[in-house]
Amino acid sequence: MAAGAFGLWLALTGARIKAADCLYAGIATHFVASAALDALKADLLAGAAADIDAAIARHAADPGPAPLAANREALDRLFARERAEDIFADLERDASPWAADQLATLRTKSPQTVKVALRQLRTGAALPDFAANMAMEYRIGARVVQRHDFLEGVRAVIVDKDNAPRWSPQTLEAVDEALLDDIFAPLPPDQEWTPLQTGAAGRTS
Repeated sequence: MAAGAFGLWLALTGARIKAADCLYAGIATHFVASAALDALKADLLAGAAADIDAAIARHAADPGPAPLAANREALDRLFARERAEDIFADLERDASPWAADQLATLRTKSPQTVKVALRQLRTGAALPDFAANMAMEYRIGARVVQRHDFLEGVRAVIVDKDNAPRWSPQTLEAVDEALLDDIFAPLPPDQEWTPLQTGAAGRTS
């Protein structure tokens, strides 16, 4: 996760960010414009792969200022709480247009999904390695696709295209810990995700 609450903000809002924001948050190391990609590929194929960092640096460009920089203090402050209900409450109390925009976006999301994403990031940060996070991700995916909100989201966006999903539960308060525990619980041993082993088949997501 990026420093501060950046990763959590992305997970909860589903926001799309610019190249400059990716550099600013440490998600990316360089920006290469689309027009320079062919030249970069040719450079690598010609033998520059021995020093990939230097090759990328030769073609890197400045994407300009990061739009999110102006709101970074508010982002880290308003998305720092442990409970989704507290994040919503802080956004409601904040008087800035940016906070109002974030709250409006969050209110379109499934309350279940908001709380799942919040727990996933909090839990994932304490897991020992990538494989443990993948196992958690697989458990969540296996459970969520069977629940009402996933099917309702597909209906609202893809099938009926009314963009008016009817979530269940309808509120954050109604998404209790027992529901989340069920989504995050281990799968039966023969259904758990495991990394591929050399020379042997394994379950992957």
